[in-house]
Amino acid sequence: MRRIVEECGSGVVVAGELERRAVAHDASHYLMQPHAVLRPRSENEVGRIFATAAGTGAGLTLRSGGTSLSGQAVTDQLLVDVRRHFKDVAVLDGGARVRVQPGVTVRRVNALLAPHGRALGPDPASETACTLGGVVANNSSGMACGTEFNTYRTLESMVLVLPSGTVLDTAAPDAAEQLRSREPELFEGLLQLRDRVRGNPESVRTVERLFAMKNTMGYGLNSFLDHEDPVRILEHLMIGSEGTLGFVASATLRTVPVHPHVSTGLLVFPTVVAATSAVPSLVASRCATLELLDATSLAVSQRTGLAPPVIMDIPVDQQAALLVEYQHDTPEGVRDLAEAALPTFDALDLAGPVALTTDPRERASLWTVRKGLYTTVAGNRPQGTNALLEDVVVPVDQLGTTCEELTGLFDAHGYRDSVIFGHAKDGNVHFMLNEQFDDPAQLTRYERFTEEMVDLVLGHGGSLKAEHGTGRIMAPFVRRQYGDELHAVMVELKELIDPDHRFNPGVILTADPRAYLRDLKTAPPVESEVDRCVECGYCEPVCPSQDLTLTPRQRIVGRREIAQAEERGDAELAARLRREYDYAGLQTCAVDGMCVTACPVHINTGDLVRRLRAENHSKVADLAWAAAARSWAATSAGASFALTLASRMPPALPSSATRAARAVLGADTVPRYNASLPAGGGARSRLTTPPGPSSAELPLRRAADSRTTDSRAADPRATGVGAAGGREDHAASDPVQDDAVRAVFFPACINAMFGTATGEGPSTSEAFLRVCERAGVAVRIPEGIDAACCGTPWKSKGLPTGYATMTERTLGLLWEASDRGRLPVVCDAASCTEGLATMQRLAAEHPRYGELEFVDAVTFTAEHVLPRLDPASPLETLAVHPTCSSVHLGITEDLLSVANACAREVTVPVSWGCCGYAGDRGMLHPELTASATAREAAEVRAGDFEAYASVNRTCEQALTEATGEPYEHVLQVLERVTR
Repeated sequence: MRRIVEECGSGVVVAGELERRAVAHDASHYLMQPHAVLRPRSENEVGRIFATAAGTGAGLTLRSGGTSLSGQAVTDQLLVDVRRHFKDVAVLDGGARVRVQPGVTVRRVNALLAPHGRALGPDPASETACTLGGVVANNSSGMACGTEFNTYRTLESMVLVLPSGTVLDTAAPDAAEQLRSREPELFEGLLQLRDRVRGNPESVRTVERLFAMKNTMGYGLNSFLDHEDPVRILEHLMIGSEGTLGFVASATLRTVPVHPHVSTGLLVFPTVVAATSAVPSLVASRCATLELLDATSLAVSQRTGLAPPVIMDIPVDQQAALLVEYQHDTPEGVRDLAEAALPTFDALDLAGPVALTTDPRERASLWTVRKGLYTTVAGNRPQGTNALLEDVVVPVDQLGTTCEELTGLFDAHGYRDSVIFGHAKDGNVHFMLNEQFDDPAQLTRYERFTEEMVDLVLGHGGSLKAEHGTGRIMAPFVRRQYGDELHAVMVELKELIDPDHRFNPGVILTADPRAYLRDLKTAPPVESEVDRCVECGYCEPVCPSQDLTLTPRQRIVGRREIAQAEERGDAELAARLRREYDYAGLQTCAVDGMCVTACPVHINTGDLVRRLRAENHSKVADLAWAAAARSWAATSAGASFALTLASRMPPALPSSATRAARAVLGADTVPRYNASLPAGGGARSRLTTPPGPSSAELPLRRAADSRTTDSRAADPRATGVGAAGGREDHAASDPVQDDAVRAVFFPACINAMFGTATGEGPSTSEAFLRVCERAGVAVRIPEGIDAACCGTPWKSKGLPTGYATMTERTLGLLWEASDRGRLPVVCDAASCTEGLATMQRLAAEHPRYGELEFVDAVTFTAEHVLPRLDPASPLETLAVHPTCSSVHLGITEDLLSVANACAREVTVPVSWGCCGYAGDRGMLHPELTASATAREAAEVRAGDFEAYASVNRTCEQALTEATGEPYEHVLQVLERVTR
């Protein structure tokens, strides 16, 4: 390691023991502890790592997204993580081509291509989390692309780094001459292997047969048949090589058109053979996707209760189904395709009627069945077991029989709920097993099953891996699938490029027939919140701390590593891991819950972190925050005053004071002041409605006014706000009758503590009241509002005493103000709206509070206010930052509706994500927010916008600090353009 540090700098080597162990885990059922984890920041550093490793004889494995399932991304030597620093994307030729680095996800690339109506050819189900490094290394495909548009077929060129350190851009005009002069043995060796394969008729037949199907078993020997030039042969051999032949630093891929209009239907057949027999005629009807679900899949789907009636009504015995989809550029085109398919449907042996739908909700319901299988089986597996997702491929005419025989194997070996599903038009199916590898009897069962499954698939002329890569799991069976001659070609290819066998040893090729039974991962029960975790990594791209400390997957496996160290009696290691976990696992977790939106088994790692914080908090902290809750009006006013006072001082004074306090009391206790923080805001109890405008000043009402369905329409004489109880500190300009009030307004305390971004204009709360008044929509502010809060500060910190105090006070106050739940409660900060709803759910001992309805001000405005307004002076451009809370609340579309009323062009950055500010977390750990917002900020700074908006005051502050531009609530923008 010293040599690598000397060559690349200390920032390349991961120093923490916890992080090294956490990064070791990937989505496969294999686990090896790397000697070291390295994070190079450039191609040059990768080259220096290669050279240094060569000098020491160390083996190395390249890792990007960590979503591969076959064990190709784990090692006990050097693990080179290229996810964090290799994320550049360049859209070329109007989207016809795209150049990508290995750390960027498929979803991000497709988001950048979407404005051009294009997408990547490979469409793996893991597109939210899998990266282009793995897509290239595994020759990924997916549901629709088949073999025509997979990575191999859509590659145009790449920049690769060979084990020798040679860097080759295959797009260079002199690439062939470069390869010949710099790697003469490799150049000639590739030509000799090409001629060897082509000169053997049996080899040609085998290669053509296997690569006519999806096939990621072994090396891509079809490269020797498809290409003449050694450069083209080499670059295509790199595809599917799983990091055993070198590093692909970037790849340029041809893209495919996106067909936005889709029609979907479910065809139910009496048996799986009947279903698979229908595949050729359905493919001929020009369907885009054709997904198989066997009888067990249908039965499992029924148990969820989420399946549509077409499945729920089936008395499942031997039935199977095909999910069919047609795509086109126009509504008329997709309708014509669907109508043309009807005679095909009529000729099939169906077990029930079929109907195609273009309705997004109905289509989503059908896809829920297909995509929910993994969730259901993996999420309900017995404690301590691993969920294995395997894939095989056979010729389509062998698919039905293969599925029947696979089901027989499941029954013979005692595997329950082992669903079979997959891409029927390609003969490619997936199946699931739940296995406990620390039980010798079950390990023996798994070995016997695997041997029989290999014989079954190969006996039907298939391949043991269609999409997931050979990895470690199928490396012992490569010779059996290809035969001695082609296996020998693969061995010689490896010797030619990596003669020292340092690159991903044990992957694709191995001499150990039982290698797939070694280094298996166990899953001991640790935490009730997260024991369901299958370590798939889907959560990682949405986590704000992904590029700073740990991801949700790593927080979970970190806890597993601690538990296993304790179980082994290694107290020293356990103590070290716990110390490191405090900062990496707890302090820098934003507990934003975005992980649950991506998790296939619905884990919110924030729940784990909140519980651990609650268990670890000091009594002093709990008492202090409990006191704050009891006197919240004074506490929040004091925070506002402190910000105002600090804003009037030279910035160095409050900055120095907070730095000193943090040094004594801890960074997780004292927020850090910075000069970009605003002055404080005004007390919520002083909110008033501006004098009502004259009729001549009122904006024109849209026709949508007449479509308002709320029976409690606002009294046109109302000025917009009614006081509950006629308090002296709430000077409404005109009383509002109770029956005219449309909602209770709960102004968020954060909008009172923080002033506006520029120090001018109305606060978010004032802006909401003004637009309500202009629309003639009356709302009521509860009496005693200054003492109320959504409780999020206490809940996120794990401080139960203050949270209980605030829950009782706030819900009680809102219960009375809302006329015992008759009126909805509207809040003007999305995280606080979410906090109120969470508070309500947790207050189970008060069932009456279940009648309360919480609505975000953006949704309320979109539904009840916006139809009554006409923006007089809309902006040209507006940048919008959705938030984690807007996602959880499901209000992002409402945010965009309001934003589109404010500006002619609204832009949501492709790189947007949780900002990590998380209440005061961004002030306690500003490095978290800086990391979380870096890519979005760069994207925003590259644009040209008149205004910048979001739906939460602290998120607005985070983006203001990150971009240098004044972010404000979208309602403040709406107020300005409707004056």
